[in-house]
Amino acid sequence: MTAPIRLEPGDAAPAFTLRNDRGEEVSLADFAGQRVLVYFYPRANTPGCTTEACDFSENLERFNEASVTVLGISPDPVEKLATFRADHNLTIELLSDESRETLRAWGAFGEKKNYGKVVEGVIRSSFLVGADGTIEQAQYNVRASGHVGRVLRDWGI
Repeated sequence: MTAPIRLEPGDAAPAFTLRNDRGEEVSLADFAGQRVLVYFYPRANTPGCTTEACDFSENLERFNEASVTVLGISPDPVEKLATFRADHNLTIELLSDESRETLRAWGAFGEKKNYGKVVEGVIRSSFLVGADGTIEQAQYNVRASGHVGRVLRDWGI
């Protein structure tokens, strides 16, 4: 087994191009020169993921004031993300990574413990990418509840 990827401050943010919930292609390169918060979550319309996405949407103005764009990425298909947005009036950008290539490149997919068992899946993670395209902050294995508040406080956003 290979060691899991773990991005750290100063690392180059892995490039990606994914489809959003409207079927449009969105690339990390689209935000060159801007700060971007990229977060990975396991599954749309589940309790924890809904809490997290709603918290990001409710705090979007604070992120905008700090000139930080928020991108949420999951392995859900585009259609499921569209339903997720509509069901909860989400205002953040939702991206689909069905192949899990981006999840793996960022170290957000792999072995994790779930109810005491080792399983393979999405590792709930978040990253602040600087305007220069490098990782400023990285967190793995975050809890959905309170995650956004901790990001705002701990990362000075």
